[in-house]
Amino acid sequence: MPALSELSKKEFKLKSDLIYLNHAAVSPWPARTAEAVKKFADENMTGGSLRYPEWLKVESALRHQAGELLNAPSSEDIALLKNTSEALSVVAYGLDWKAGDNIITSNQEFPSNRIVWESLASQGVEFREADLTSDQTPEEALFLLADENTRLISISSVQFGTGLRMDLEKIGNFCKSRDILFCVDAIQSIGALQIDVQEIEADFVMADGHKWMLGPEGLAIFYSSPESRERLKITQYGWHMVEAMGDYDRKEWALARSARRFECGSPNMIGIHALNASLSLLNEAGMENVEREVLKKSEYLFGQIRSHPDLELITSDDDNRYGGIVTFRSTVVDNEVLFQHLTDNHVFCALRGGGLRLSPHFYTPVEHLNVALRLINKFRPDSIS
Repeated sequence: MPALSELSKKEFKLKSDLIYLNHAAVSPWPARTAEAVKKFADENMTGGSLRYPEWLKVESALRHQAGELLNAPSSEDIALLKNTSEALSVVAYGLDWKAGDNIITSNQEFPSNRIVWESLASQGVEFREADLTSDQTPEEALFLLADENTRLISISSVQFGTGLRMDLEKIGNFCKSRDILFCVDAIQSIGALQIDVQEIEADFVMADGHKWMLGPEGLAIFYSSPESRERLKITQYGWHMVEAMGDYDRKEWALARSARRFECGSPNMIGIHALNASLSLLNEAGMENVEREVLKKSEYLFGQIRSHPDLELITSDDDNRYGGIVTFRSTVVDNEVLFQHLTDNHVFCALRGGGLRLSPHFYTPVEHLNVALRLINKFRPDSIS
């Protein structure tokens, strides 16, 4: 795939001694993203807001790119919020709850997709966690907790620790058939895997741009279906979320019909320029190609880890059960010590899910995976001082 290879060499300028396997945390920026931010900064420095009309075109382009990335019916279904947690809070505190309602999620969620739902206990809302390691499939574990009082199922598309990939279409079908709202924290899949919000029948999907989308922290995309959007009351108000945005002398106002209703004030314009550039790279590469390369690298790591007598996979290698995250543990070495060994040798990974988490992206050279694997292979208990 020479075109993708050439694109990777052109866009990624990591230090030559750095093995970057931590895209499930915070990703490095492509060259075009850094250039977009520099250009924006120069325009601001030399002209203030003189080019604001052009900046608004970039904002519009970002909504369009995000909509295409998710196969949203319209770019008007995309809001630009601060982060995944804010988007989850928009849902949690936008719905009208009644005592006795319950919410279902899993026992493997990142705190953002747990704390916000637990916080509704004061309104009499029950929080239920499915055990994804039970004898049932992960989806069935969720479904078994559902009853006539279940209002919402909120799940991560790929679990941040174990790397378990959920069958979103199956969950969406279940929710649709029972009039349960379906919310997806997709931060560990958007930018790595293809996603179709219409196919999975999601009501809400959110993800910050700083992981697999290769963008900045502090800017998230938030999809809401038109029908579900109307079910959310607004909890933040300002000039930006009204239908007649920009008509500052108008006294009467109404909520924007689009998802912009969730954006109360001035946009993160520098983040918008950055994320727009990053998504343009994914678009140029083609998400089908990005997904193929991400999965190939996971499969390569699976094979190497399975063949090692002292390593144990935590991430499932079953078909359609993994994305870009590969988590494993050593059975003979303390994993924190092994993690420090890799860190000391410039391999950037993470301790998550009871082991070490590797998360290469589509552009990551296989040789970088081999460097990490060689360091793991050579590390023995008797080498610990």
